[in-house]
Amino acid sequence: MLKYITANLVFLNFLQPNLPGLFENNSFHAVNGALWTLKIEVMFYLFVPLVVMAFRKLGRFNVLITLYIASIIYSVVMSELAKGTGAIVYMEFQRQLPGQLSFLIMGAAGFYYFPFLVKNGKGLAVLSLIAFSLQAWVPWIVIEPIAVGILIVYFASVFPYIGNFGKYGDFSNGIYIVHFPILQMLISFRLFEESSWLILGTASLLMTAVAFLLWHFLKKPFLRKFSHYLAVSSS
Repeated sequence: MLKYITANLVFLNFLQPNLPGLFENNSFHAVNGALWTLKIEVMFYLFVPLVVMAFRKLGRFNVLITLYIASIIYSVVMSELAKGTGAIVYMEFQRQLPGQLSFLIMGAAGFYYFPFLVKNGKGLAVLSLIAFSLQAWVPWIVIEPIAVGILIVYFASVFPYIGNFGKYGDFSNGIYIVHFPILQMLISFRLFEESSWLILGTASLLMTAVAFLLWHFLKKPFLRKFSHYLAVSSS
């Protein structure tokens, strides 16, 4: 237990993702396999000011392209080392920075070149979906961040308005954090073997309910009064 808590507190979840006796009969034994991304998120926050400074000195487009290519090269090298040596540790390295940096770069590109995405959104989204369907025949490690970035920004910001869900609270991060242990719990009780669709609906309701409670009783009380999250939820 102490090792698990310590590893997660320092954002090194992969060192101790399991707890003795918990979910041992599941296909995946990790308590919460989503936690490994938190350190990547924190590192992104720290990295953003450095990227913006580089924009001012070297030019936005040049920096974005350079960082994207560097991230892809790193990912390809780590993947090839994993295949060539059979050492899983290289795939762990690939999932760290700078391997995940290409996804941040695509998010930044979506922000800075948003008018272009609005103008060409439908076509780009279709091409991204085609890329997903052909990923076994294309250099997916190179294309994936582009396809994922386009689809996320398009459906989140460009796709026709389907409702101001933000007024009820910011549940997306909460759902992401709690979905894994909730699914692990349901799987451990072998409930998916009874009715997959029914349990999937139940899991979705549980995730949303827990995320709702996390937002209103844990996250929201700690936000400053001028936070944009509070402004959106009160509008």
